[in-house]
Amino acid sequence: MSRDNAALPWWRGAGDSIGLYGLVGLGAAIGGVGRMLVSLALAGPGFPWGTLVANVVGSFVIGFFATLSEPGGRLMASAGVRQFVIAGLCGGFTTFSVFSLESVRFLAAGHYLMAATYVGVSVVTWLVAVWLGFVIATRLNGIGGLGALKRELENSDGDGHS
Repeated sequence: MSRDNAALPWWRGAGDSIGLYGLVGLGAAIGGVGRMLVSLALAGPGFPWGTLVANVVGSFVIGFFATLSEPGGRLMASAGVRQFVIAGLCGGFTTFSVFSLESVRFLAAGHYLMAATYVGVSVVTWLVAVWLGFVIATRLNGIGGLGALKRELENSDGDGHS
């Protein structure tokens, strides 16, 4: 190891990564607040319109921006700007947008079986994970199963807000 390298603080070479993480974090914060505002604006009993709208808008934005700013695209965007928008803003606004982009990329590459498998396995495992989380938390809370879930859903605005 050279004398110059030995004298550098451990964080010195991480500056680019730290800046990128900061951009992603800022985008996620903005996206999260945006999602909350959409959910509040569209809150009401019944169908979760806020969730649907956030997922549709986020999916559109990630598909549009990722395609427009990829190498050879019309928009020249740095890696930092791409990560700010894709991982940060869209990720904070809706995680569904990333899943949608990955699914469309499988389709665009002609990997139809992979796309169908990814979508099917994702949706089923997400539902199973939510169910398991609900069951475990219900038992930990000492409350009564599906009846408690039904009451909670009836008392919420459909977007998870009571």
